[in-house]
Amino acid sequence: MVNERMYGLGNEPSAIRELFAYGMARKAEIGEENVFDFSIGNPSVPAPAAVKRAALELLEQPAVSLHGYSPASGVPEVRATIAESISRRFGIAASAANIYLTSGAAACLAISISAVTEPGDEVIVISPYFPEYKVWIETARCTCVEVPAHVPDFQLDIDALAAAIGPKTSAIIINSPNNPVGAVYSRENLEALAALLTAKEAELGRELYLISDEPYREIVYDGIEVPYVPCVYPRTLVCYSYSKSLSLPGERIGYVYVSDLMDNAVQVNAAVAGAGRALGYICAPVLFQRVIAACVDEPSDVAAYAANRKLLSEGLAELGYEFVEPQGAFYLWVRALEDDAQAFSNRAKVHELLLVPSDSFGVPSWVRISYCVSPEVIKRSLPAFKALMEEYRG
Repeated sequence: MVNERMYGLGNEPSAIRELFAYGMARKAEIGEENVFDFSIGNPSVPAPAAVKRAALELLEQPAVSLHGYSPASGVPEVRATIAESISRRFGIAASAANIYLTSGAAACLAISISAVTEPGDEVIVISPYFPEYKVWIETARCTCVEVPAHVPDFQLDIDALAAAIGPKTSAIIINSPNNPVGAVYSRENLEALAALLTAKEAELGRELYLISDEPYREIVYDGIEVPYVPCVYPRTLVCYSYSKSLSLPGERIGYVYVSDLMDNAVQVNAAVAGAGRALGYICAPVLFQRVIAACVDEPSDVAAYAANRKLLSEGLAELGYEFVEPQGAFYLWVRALEDDAQAFSNRAKVHELLLVPSDSFGVPSWVRISYCVSPEVIKRSLPAFKALMEEYRG
């Protein structure tokens, strides 16, 4: 006998990873250069040279200290370095005690959801949203409540959120810059959300938490501001990963930051540590904890993604595709050429175009194109996009 829910999750993997696995198999069959894999957010930009230097220097240290366990919440001096960086960059007196190092953003979110909810609670997500949010919410035995973003700018719809927040609401997950759309929530939009949550806390007599999922914070275009959410709404848990900012998705390193401005930060931080313990997310990879401490303020190579954004958006616009111009992250949210996003994705596969259908993001009729690939992939793919468009027009 096995757990039926876990069997279902394992037997039907996420649409993104399923398409990614298909792409790997297809590349082995017909050659990597013949497959246009836009399925997954796997940065093609190499990690900064500072990452390699730090790793090589660390590998000269005694193995016992380098590869031994850290405390469950992470190496104290690494947590202190991250807290100092937060304080320096965002003007908030962040403390090392409120940093919990994790195995990437997935662990951050699973921990945070479990830390601030009880079974039966509701957690609000903004659709379209990263599909795994729902998995982690339901694993915490809570209900996932989908609230559509405001269209066409994909900012937070404050009126819709006001209608959705009720006596069972514990948390709202926001993601800015956003996956899959690339929207960045403005300061005005976040301040309106903060005012709503403050008023709803008073009305409902319970805490309402913001879980801010921020792996794309550094990847923004045209000088747009990404407000630091704890400075706008104190009851915030920040979920951060270095997967995108330093091109280290496979190293699985990130952190939860419980805002020091939160009036119950001590209790929430303890709950984060307890959730990490309960879920088995303790002692994140120590080598890369220390690499991060050495590279904590290393800049991201946004220029490469900006060039790809321009190349892809101009190419698709010329062919007649409709899409949302991304303000950040490295995804293009493109209108499918028929209402059935999965059917459109399947037809695209015939042209070796791997596009993620929007159904798993909680909305119909769109596809997500991950453009964190080499420019050559985008250039080679445009004839395939043209053929696909002509097929529908024909």
